[in-house]
Amino acid sequence: MPERKKIMNWQQLISNKRLGQEERHSLRHDDRSEFKRDGDRLIYSAPFRRLQNKTQVFPLPGSVFVHNRLTHSIEVSSLGKSLGDDVARRLIDKHPELRNTLFEEIGTIVQTAGLAHDMGNPPFGHSGEKAIQTFFTEDNGSFLKAKVSPAFWDDITHFEGNANAFRLLAHQFVGRRPGGFVMTYSTLASVVKYPRSSSLAGEYGKFGFFASEAPIYEKIAKELGIIRLSAEGEPLKYARHPLVYLMEAADDICYEIMDIEDSHKLRILSFDETRDLLLGFFDDDTKRHILSRLKEDGVTDENEQVVYFRACAVGKLEHACVETFVEHEEEILNGTFTGSLIQHIAEPQREAYQRCVKTSYQKIYHSKPVLDVELSGYKIMETLMRTFIGAAVHPEKFHSQQLINRFSSQYDIHSDDLETRIMAVLDFISGMTDVYALDIYQKISGIALPIV
Repeated sequence: MPERKKIMNWQQLISNKRLGQEERHSLRHDDRSEFKRDGDRLIYSAPFRRLQNKTQVFPLPGSVFVHNRLTHSIEVSSLGKSLGDDVARRLIDKHPELRNTLFEEIGTIVQTAGLAHDMGNPPFGHSGEKAIQTFFTEDNGSFLKAKVSPAFWDDITHFEGNANAFRLLAHQFVGRRPGGFVMTYSTLASVVKYPRSSSLAGEYGKFGFFASEAPIYEKIAKELGIIRLSAEGEPLKYARHPLVYLMEAADDICYEIMDIEDSHKLRILSFDETRDLLLGFFDDDTKRHILSRLKEDGVTDENEQVVYFRACAVGKLEHACVETFVEHEEEILNGTFTGSLIQHIAEPQREAYQRCVKTSYQKIYHSKPVLDVELSGYKIMETLMRTFIGAAVHPEKFHSQQLINRFSSQYDIHSDDLETRIMAVLDFISGMTDVYALDIYQKISGIALPIV
């Protein structure tokens, strides 16, 4: 094992150095911090806008509006800002030397990481992710194992939205300026939830960067002093950047609590079930106070009551995660903290959160609307993978050339290297919205003709 640093250093961990512009001093025309610039670059980007048309859990809205990837990311970003700001205040009181340093901006960094964390997810949620993986292990793509490197095979058979987000933010695509979005080191590191290579995905389930971006993460980790947990010559494995825990907590809280709220809107959960789940985070006196407040304010609509219950639950969980982070700061900086912040919050909040998780698994994620979109999405993604990967493998064929002409110049689909062409296909497909993926599926399947 490598020699371990005893502790990561906050002042080294928070750096506004930009990937691809390490030696360049930016010409600033306003008072925005470099971390605020990161967030603005994401908000005005096409990949971020496309999140509005990607499934979060439930099918894209009909008469009832539920969360999509965009609204989810905005809420994660907002909650991440609160978590980061509150942790900053607490730790500056504990470590006065951090006052008037870049550490004061960690709320903005976590806010931006929240905006970015789902940008690499393919259409149709986890079903789309699974369709990409299984194309290579269970479908027509299995023959490619003999044609690509072991590291690349690990990457594509464990395709992971989080690793794809890091690729999107850091990779130099054809036609882009160096460094992709040219983000700061700390923002990039705060997005990577699983800082290890795909060869470890079988052991740990998920990974954080493709082989093509591994040198970029190594460079960032070295600059920020992130602890490496693997020896030289072994698959890369790092401790998390501490701010990952705050971004993850915001994500955990938002998707779990908002799914409960959406399920009530869609009548998957009754009002009584929803109320009991969301008020389960509080003791009896606080529950009575919350219900009394609603009565005093004349809030009788059940949907409005659920919104208030949800706001109370999110606030309680935010406070609990801040307490947990501050309490375990030393372990986090040592790289020895295990699990997520949510898993370490105090009772009764932890037990109440687990009740929400259990209900979600039993009643929400296996509900008919969710299963329907997963089945349809899987079939659409399976067809897109088979068709476009086929074109990448045999670009000389006439039909392959027709398909390849659909790619914009940012994708290196014309490369002489097979692995590069395959990744170009994954970049293309994973960047699609649900509606665009359906449209392309219908056209290449001959189900629909373009309307001129």
